[in-house]
Amino acid sequence: MEAQNSEPRRFRAYAKINLSLEILNKRPDGFHELASVMQTVGLYDVITIKPADDLQFDCNKPELVDENNLVWQAALQMLEVCGQDRARGADIYLEKMVPVAAGLGGGSSDAATTLVALNELWDLNLPEEQLEAMAARLGSDVPFFIRGGTALAEGRGERLTVLPPLPMVWLVLLYPEISLPENKTAELYKMIDRHDYSTGGVSRALVATIRRGEGLAQSLLYNTFEHKIYERFPQLDQFRQAMVDAGADHVQVSGSGPTLYTMFEYQEDAQILTERLTRAGYTAFAVSTIQP
Repeated sequence: MEAQNSEPRRFRAYAKINLSLEILNKRPDGFHELASVMQTVGLYDVITIKPADDLQFDCNKPELVDENNLVWQAALQMLEVCGQDRARGADIYLEKMVPVAAGLGGGSSDAATTLVALNELWDLNLPEEQLEAMAARLGSDVPFFIRGGTALAEGRGERLTVLPPLPMVWLVLLYPEISLPENKTAELYKMIDRHDYSTGGVSRALVATIRRGEGLAQSLLYNTFEHKIYERFPQLDQFRQAMVDAGADHVQVSGSGPTLYTMFEYQEDAQILTERLTRAGYTAFAVSTIQP
């Protein structure tokens, strides 16, 4: 079938931070029950997509081009669900700018954005709820990125409650360039035991604050993984200290790490800290919370 209207379309695949991440218990299926308030931020990959005779995938980082990449898996799932007779093929190019395996959800966001992009490219008109169900088969936090914004994620991460938009907050993200095992997150989960479980009360308090339209108090930010990450990767503490020495107040870990973040009310303050860290040789980004 000949490709029609070959103009490429560009989609931003936004990263996220976890404002809270609580592990409630271990489920009979082996997964952990979570409560996490997630928020998209203005760091993103770009997915460029256009019609093609068959399915093609490439990336500015060649090492990411393989059959296990979630972009490719999302495209295959769309083909399977929608049927070859409705699909027209697609040329998908991923420009990767979000650090890989950083606790920022970059790969999950790429997958969700691919589902959204193909739904639009192929005029399938699948509702968001169906796209979220498809996303859940790709990974626990992939469904969040179908809509993005601010949401409470429960279950394995697939049960979502959309929350009112946060007042804009500026963040400095620091990506520690340290050697980590490929199964980092699985290792950290194995370190969690029943003494680390919580009731979800922190996330509920954070949700209540957001619904009242109040500003974020850093005292409400919490991550069950935090102590485990520093225990497993003690070299991470030097990066946390670098942020503090450069002017950060509260430094948090996003997701299963290793990315660290701190929050500011004003863009200028975030940019000043980012410039200090960059001059010192660290990989840092100044971004705001966003509502896609």
